[in-house]
Amino acid sequence: MKKGLTLLPRLLLYLRPYWGWLLLGSVLALVVAGAEGAIAWLVKPAMDEIFLKRDLLMLKLIPLALLGAYVLKGAGRYAQSYLMAAVGERVIATIRRDLYTHIQGMPLAFFSDLHSAELMSRVINDVNRLARVSSQVLVMAVRQVATILALLAVMVLREWVLALIAVVVFPFVGAIARAIGQKLYRINKRAQEKIAELNTVLHEAFAGTKIVKAFGRERHEQERFDRVNRRLLDLSLKDHRTDELTEPLMEVLGALGIMGALWYGGYQVIQGHMTPGSFFSFTAAVIMLYGPVRKLSRIANTIQQSTSSVERVFEILDTRPAIADRPGATVLSGFEGRLEFDRVSFRYPSGEAPVLSDISLTVRKGEVVAFVGMSGAGKTTLMDLLPRFYDVTAGRILLDGHDIRDVTLASLRAQMGLVTQETFLFNDTTFYNIAYGKPGATAEEVERAARLAHCHEFIAALPDGYHAQVGERGVRLSGGQRQRLAIARAFLKDPPMLILDEATSELDSESEFMVQQALADLMKGRTVLVIAHRLSTVRNADRIYVIHEGRIAAAGRHEELIARDGVYRRLYALQMEPGVR
Repeated sequence: MKKGLTLLPRLLLYLRPYWGWLLLGSVLALVVAGAEGAIAWLVKPAMDEIFLKRDLLMLKLIPLALLGAYVLKGAGRYAQSYLMAAVGERVIATIRRDLYTHIQGMPLAFFSDLHSAELMSRVINDVNRLARVSSQVLVMAVRQVATILALLAVMVLREWVLALIAVVVFPFVGAIARAIGQKLYRINKRAQEKIAELNTVLHEAFAGTKIVKAFGRERHEQERFDRVNRRLLDLSLKDHRTDELTEPLMEVLGALGIMGALWYGGYQVIQGHMTPGSFFSFTAAVIMLYGPVRKLSRIANTIQQSTSSVERVFEILDTRPAIADRPGATVLSGFEGRLEFDRVSFRYPSGEAPVLSDISLTVRKGEVVAFVGMSGAGKTTLMDLLPRFYDVTAGRILLDGHDIRDVTLASLRAQMGLVTQETFLFNDTTFYNIAYGKPGATAEEVERAARLAHCHEFIAALPDGYHAQVGERGVRLSGGQRQRLAIARAFLKDPPMLILDEATSELDSESEFMVQQALADLMKGRTVLVIAHRLSTVRNADRIYVIHEGRIAAAGRHEELIARDGVYRRLYALQMEPGVR
């Protein structure tokens, strides 16, 4: 909990742009507090001047003064509540944006360590918890503290001994609030973890619906959901039981304070040392005082309930991107010469053994270079190093003589187009998914890219054409159609370098032939790095690198590698066997 409390002041940094609003809100809170104090203060003249002295002038003035105090209190309360709530919502929107922007800047290794549903939980659920803190604390805390001070002032001015008797329970109130708050913090920390776990279960069940149904595992998924849901229910009920315990305990302590004040004050009135008006004015202030005290204790509970969310949000914000632009990074204007892998080795942060070891190769501008090998050999990992999805563990990668770690990420990735074997489409139109490769692309440019990728015909046949929705991850399209849209997206970007990671793996023979023809046109004058399991797709490459167990086992043209007795020849023989593609 101490860590959470140290993080809370960081929220105040987000309030700096709104200091004027906060100042006005604080003034309005003082107006509300002053009106509360005035109402308690007016009880004495109402009792003494109207009921005891029967003053007709006071009978006219005091009710009007009370009405004015209530009107002023209501107007100030409304204005302060809206103003402070508006500040809180703006702060939350800023935090949510900063969190999303920060996550977008993290490398791939970060996303492999945290489930996407966990990240969504932090951006949505945890930030929403922060909204409770900002809105309730900003709106209520200043007002309640000011009201307590105003009423205490009335009590002390009326009878300071009575005031001491009434507030003697305050230390006990603080101790109870602290104990309950600590328990709420622990409960809510576990609850937020369970909410993230529930999001993960839902995400996997919905994303994997086809597999769930194919294997008849609906009951298993229901049991997974029920197990987490029951635990979350238990924690929620425990949270409510603990939180709601505050009110009755505050009521009992308040009653003890009022009882003491009533006993002493009543004795003073009977003895003639205090007028009934003074006593009832004091009593009104005491009764009004315990309301803000109760609310303040609930605000403290809210803070404790949300502290775990503060920790989870700032845990992400405090995670520095492992891959970022170095100070003074160079901006690449293009790709003019050659790409070099110089004794490159790589090991995943969570892995012990290297995935790639001592890779050295050169690719000149305009060459088509292929990478083949068994699954898990390291081909895709090698290509992931080029756009700096990961950084090399040892060695360096040079682009036109520049170490890619010394150039800006934006200018580096602008040189490359990527088509992966795991085709991803956004839940939007076919036009949007193709145009994603070039912001501001015209309809003519999108259609030209679609024709190059041989997907214009099936797009035109869709009911809404280029405005047809593709569904989540392109579920409304076939595998081949999704792949061709992804290829069209890369075509539209028109980069000097292409990385094709199993780019035709989802295509049938006819579609593959058409795309290969389009690729042949696109490759002219470009540098192309191809990863393929189908060796037939790389026979015409300028050079083929055989990656085996993270190392370069062989290099050469297709004919040269076939002539050798090595990994490539064995792979080729396996694929050429009858019934094996």
